[in-house]
Amino acid sequence: MTDDPVALGAPPSVVGPWLAEQTGDDRWASCAVSLISGGKSNLTYLVKAGDGELILRRPPTGHVLPTAHDMLRESRIIGQLGPADFPVPGLAAVEPTGALLGQPFYVMERVRGHIVRDAFPAGYADTEADHALVAERLVDTLAALHAIDYDRVGLSDFGRPDGYLARQVRRWTQQSAASVDEPQPAVEALAASLAAALPATSANAIVHGDYRLDNCVLDPDQTGRIAAVLDWEMSTLGDPLADLGVTLVYWQQRADEDELTMALSRVIPAITRLPGFPDRTAVAERYARVSGRNLDRLPFYVAFGYFKLAVVIQGIVARSKAGAMGGQDFRSMGDGVDLLIERGRQCLADNTIG
Repeated sequence: MTDDPVALGAPPSVVGPWLAEQTGDDRWASCAVSLISGGKSNLTYLVKAGDGELILRRPPTGHVLPTAHDMLRESRIIGQLGPADFPVPGLAAVEPTGALLGQPFYVMERVRGHIVRDAFPAGYADTEADHALVAERLVDTLAALHAIDYDRVGLSDFGRPDGYLARQVRRWTQQSAASVDEPQPAVEALAASLAAALPATSANAIVHGDYRLDNCVLDPDQTGRIAAVLDWEMSTLGDPLADLGVTLVYWQQRADEDELTMALSRVIPAITRLPGFPDRTAVAERYARVSGRNLDRLPFYVAFGYFKLAVVIQGIVARSKAGAMGGQDFRSMGDGVDLLIERGRQCLADNTIG
C-alpha cells in the first residue's frame, strides 16, 4: 500500500489498520485515502475500501490556533445528535490522543446526497418552487436544532451559554491577533463596537457556529430535505441568533453585485441568488415564525457574523501561507477581509441586516 502525497495528513498505511481495528472490519486495512477539495479549515478525506466509503476529519497539518479545529467536540456533538433524530452522519470511530496523525481525528459515515454552492446538479431542484423549498427546509432545520433540549441529549456540559456573546467577541478578537503579523485597526474597531453593543441573550441553545447551505447534504431523492448537517467544529451552547446571523452573512440575494460579493466568490456560495430563493429579510422572517424568537436585535448578530467570517478568513490565509491546507492555496481570499469588516460596521451603525 503506497501513501498518496496528497493524503499525507491521513496516510492509508496508518489510517487503514487503525480503522480496521476500531470497526472490526478488516477491509479497511487496505484502504485508499484522498483529500476532498474545498475544506478551508479542517481537512476532510474520503476513505475507500471496496464498495465502502467513510469520511475522515482532522485539523490542518501545521500549527493550529488555540481552541480552533476541535475534532473531539465535533465528534461528540454528532454522536449525541444522531440518536436525537437530528440529521448528522453516523459516527464510526474517534482517535482522541493525536498519537497516530499528530492531532485527534474522527471518522464518520459518508452521507449520500448533494452539497451545493453555485448550482444544483442537472435534474435536481429545477424549479423556483424547488428553490423556495430548499430555503424553507434549511431554515426549519436550523430552528429544529435550536429547539433541542441539550440537557436531554447529554450536552449540558458542552458549553457555557451564560456570557456567550461577550466571550465570542473576545475569542475572535484574539484569533485575529494570532493570525496576522501587523495591527488591524479596522478589525479592532469593529470588535470594540460589538463589545459595546452586546444585546441581552435571546435564549440558550445548541449553536452550530457555521450554519449555511453548503455545510448541509441535500437528500438526492427528496428535494429540499436536509440529509445531514456537517462541519460542527464551532458548535457550542450559546445564543441561537448567532447562527442566524452567520447564515444571513452567507446568504447572497439577486441584488448583490458589489465588490464584497466578487471578492468572496470562493467563500460565499452564489446558489441563493437563483430565482425562487427568498432574500435575507424573508429568511429571517421565516426563522422568526418557526422559532417564535424576537429578532429586534438581529443586526448585531449579522454584524458579528461578518466580523467572525473576516477572522476565519484571516486564519485560512495564514494556514495557506504556512502550507497547512493539504496543498490548497487560499491566500487570495485575504482581499475580502476589509470588505467584510466594513459590511459589519455598516450593519451595526445602520441597524440593518444588509
